[in-house]
Amino acid sequence: MKYNLLGNTGVMISEIGLGTMTFGGGEMWGAFGSLGVKEAERLVDHALDAGVNFFDTANAYAEGQSEEILGKTLKSKRHQAIIATKVRARMGPGPNDLGLSRLHIIRQVEESLRRLETDYIDLYQIHNPDQLTDWEETLRALDDLVRSGKVRYIGSSNMQGWEIMKARGISALRGLEAFKSSQSYYSLAAREIEREMIPVLNDQKMGLIVWSPLSGGFLSGKYTRDNQGGADDRHNKASFPPVDKEKAFRIVDVLSDIAAEREATVAQIALAWVLNQQTVTSIIVGARSPEQLTNNLDASGILLTEAELSRLDEVSRLPIEYPKWPFLEDNDSIVRKHSAIAR
Repeated sequence: MKYNLLGNTGVMISEIGLGTMTFGGGEMWGAFGSLGVKEAERLVDHALDAGVNFFDTANAYAEGQSEEILGKTLKSKRHQAIIATKVRARMGPGPNDLGLSRLHIIRQVEESLRRLETDYIDLYQIHNPDQLTDWEETLRALDDLVRSGKVRYIGSSNMQGWEIMKARGISALRGLEAFKSSQSYYSLAAREIEREMIPVLNDQKMGLIVWSPLSGGFLSGKYTRDNQGGADDRHNKASFPPVDKEKAFRIVDVLSDIAAEREATVAQIALAWVLNQQTVTSIIVGARSPEQLTNNLDASGILLTEAELSRLDEVSRLPIEYPKWPFLEDNDSIVRKHSAIAR
């Protein structure tokens, strides 16, 4: 297993982390998985044995069951794990049972600590921005948690580049703890964060933790034009994350060719592409069995060639948007000029 720095924290996390959305289940979350404690423990132990030290959950997953099960499976191995969880989602029927107010954050961190059976959280992430709460209110609450020792580092998730810059600007101005990482959706079928987010993360020396690197399993090799799943299939019932299926099928065609040439699986090549992107710190993979987890973890050792990366880029790249397109020719000439000077 390879390890990467989490932003500028000095903390090393495994380039593949175990996501726990499959833990717990229930009416809403059962579509992602419904693993109990014993099944989850097998997965966690398997991940630890393979060198995984990063485990991601959220207070909302399976209405708290995911945190509870992860806490039970890691209780005697807490020192081996970097645990990340999240706050923002609705956790009750009351008007203040959601959001990023001080009231909700302080209440929810205590609940997460109880469910995880630990006295500190390594990475506490806001699940989404909150348009109703002032950023200084949120950041002061998170800063207090870091100063108290209940949280080691804070991170963001599902934010835009300008929102991260605004939040980090407030942190710098007020002397508050700043976001160290962003957890964002990124895959061959979803490269939108390359437009704005990745440049921001590089500039701010923040880590990038990727969720759904297989686009909800659509790039796993399971789906083809001839086999798009039945009526009860997850992507047919509620496509999350949303996928442009025709484009995704073209991507899968190229993935299948490369996988056959390498004697690998389609999923492994799709994950390897994400791991080969410079900004990426860690990708989160979910699994329902140790066998499925092993297949995903084996992507860690795959280094794609320039030719393979070029083929995948060609079939998946984003169209150039304004304001970049008026200056493409100038930028290309500048790059060529500097390349010639370097040589």
